[in-house]
Amino acid sequence: MKRTLRPLYSILLLLVVAATLTIRVVLYQNGSLQLKYEIPPAQTPQKPVFNETLLKYAAVDIGEPRLKQEIEELLEGNFRTRGRQRSFLSSGKYHIDVRLRPARGTPLQLRSPEFYRLWLSFRRYLGDWSRNRRFYSDVMLDLVNEVKALVDEHNGKKGSRGKYKSCAVVGNSGILLKSDYGKMIDSHEAVIRLNNARTTNFERNVGAKTSISFVNSNILHLCARREGCFCHPYGGNVPIIMYICQPAHFLDYLVCNSSQKAPLIVTNPRFDVLCARIVKYYSLTRFVKQTGKDVSEWGPSHEGANFHYSSGMQAVMLALGVCEKVSVFGFGKSKLARHHYHTNQKAELSLHDYEAEYDFYQDLMERPQAIPFVSDKFKFPPVIITVCGGRSNKPLEG
Repeated sequence: MKRTLRPLYSILLLLVVAATLTIRVVLYQNGSLQLKYEIPPAQTPQKPVFNETLLKYAAVDIGEPRLKQEIEELLEGNFRTRGRQRSFLSSGKYHIDVRLRPARGTPLQLRSPEFYRLWLSFRRYLGDWSRNRRFYSDVMLDLVNEVKALVDEHNGKKGSRGKYKSCAVVGNSGILLKSDYGKMIDSHEAVIRLNNARTTNFERNVGAKTSISFVNSNILHLCARREGCFCHPYGGNVPIIMYICQPAHFLDYLVCNSSQKAPLIVTNPRFDVLCARIVKYYSLTRFVKQTGKDVSEWGPSHEGANFHYSSGMQAVMLALGVCEKVSVFGFGKSKLARHHYHTNQKAELSLHDYEAEYDFYQDLMERPQAIPFVSDKFKFPPVIITVCGGRSNKPLEG
């Protein structure tokens, strides 16, 4: 009988030892029993090995030589109109578009003291922007201080250095129509909208709240034609964050900035460079996989020097840096929907590679460690793509 029980005792002893190892310590606190379990440390996802050839090509800006030439000519005072560049200064070195007026409504004259001050400021801003336009992998770590701190100060929160608890980045795709996402969008602490897309009559689907208006400088260039540089579809107290598409647009910025009640913030050019490299890497990857061609043949298929990330992509990148959770709405397309929910535009801009950007968004949700060029010091927040070309995830509850 005793011999029969010995194996059973041995098994029970092993179970006790295993339980003892699993339960690290038993604590009695406030008269209640609390068990503290030893939890294995979380496995840190290994960073994938990036294709060095693609990294190398993504780091090359084909349009850099032409951009440098444009900047040099502008700094010398040559504002002649060229292909993709149109400033409010018309053709010729000493002409100015008299339709453009500063905040107080008086036409600017080139030889006036007012224009001379504008010219000096333009040279300073453009020179600084040009010198700082280089790659810097840690730039995502600076966005709270460079952007959110200025927005918070405008909103009476001086000294605030924390991130927004949740952010909604609202794209302009026609797939938002009949979505009924308005309340969900407005439930976020901060709402970022793109390129002055209007919300009036669309509130049910796109919401009504706007915390930040994110635009490209082409939008401000159009605003500069209006009386007082009016550029406020969401109200004059909504801060505007803008990236520079063309260096001549610094003139529009300087003329319009004096009329703004809320901050008009130009993105750090190092942030622009990071966004450009990321999008080009995804575009190169997609091109090589789909065509089987050599990476050197990518340029002619994507407008070469004119290739650029979309405003939506950079707005998402901004949200990653200033928000603890990010929800993305209205990105993607459908054959049944128009390009923009608020316009009748149907065609896409060929200088953008939207499919490559969708691949980037997918990695944001599923494996952010696969995104190149971003410093390992930066920790990506959780990202939810609510609508994205048919690929979606569970919406973030506000």
